[in-house]
Amino acid sequence: SRYYREVLPGEIVKISRYDVQTLDVVPRPEGDPSAFCIFEYVYFARPDSIFEGQMVYSVRRRCGQQLAIEAPVEADLVSTVPESATPAALGYAQKCGLPYVEVLCKNRYVGRTFIQPNMRLRQLGVAKKFGVLSDNFKGKRVVIIDDSIVRGNTISPIIKLLRESGAKEVHIRVASPPIRFPCYMGINIPTKEELIANRPEFHDLANYIGADSVVYLSVEGLVSSVQESIKARQENENSLKTHKSRVGKIGHCTACLTGEYPVELEW
Repeated sequence: SRYYREVLPGEIVKISRYDVQTLDVVPRPEGDPSAFCIFEYVYFARPDSIFEGQMVYSVRRRCGQQLAIEAPVEADLVSTVPESATPAALGYAQKCGLPYVEVLCKNRYVGRTFIQPNMRLRQLGVAKKFGVLSDNFKGKRVVIIDDSIVRGNTISPIIKLLRESGAKEVHIRVASPPIRFPCYMGINIPTKEELIANRPEFHDLANYIGADSVVYLSVEGLVSSVQESIKARQENENSLKTHKSRVGKIGHCTACLTGEYPVELEW
């Protein structure tokens, strides 16, 4: 029978044809919390992945719910750009009491936009990449939930497409905070200059991308969405023990959002 589980930070596992054994768990330096990449939850991981005992899909849905608390808007429907932000959009819609409606459908017959060699081709690619379900939103105020806006050049043509197809208003809500800093831990994030959050356009981002409004999730909102069920589980495990043990510190790396790196950088 197949058996999947996470390998813990510092865990040495021996896998043989007979069994899976933990040989050792190398302890962390005293009091140092771990620093799991928070962007795995936001963007990189498959929604059915399980990290730290929780499913990525559920975390993304909680991010959408938190976004609805932080940034509600007068609108008629909630949607997304298919389909990485769907769990967050469903969470947002549920919390706001608005219907979740599909406004775009993916065209299966075109290549991936991000590997197009230049900006013009990338933007043209977006128009070919999606079909417009205009009957679903004509004359209506639409909230589009995105998982992240990194450069800002993919969302603009989508907003234009929705407006040309009859959307009355287009509000963008982003289920993660703005990325401002490079990652030195192996994630390929564009240079500081390319990140929209560091550019002058960011001060009037809605106008720059052609939206009626744009609001990102706060760093605190993201961290609480990620840590909520980990804390609950820890407290639950603690209450079952006769001797109360210290609840372990939970740590996540938010360096790309805050500039606070989990390790000293040595050059």
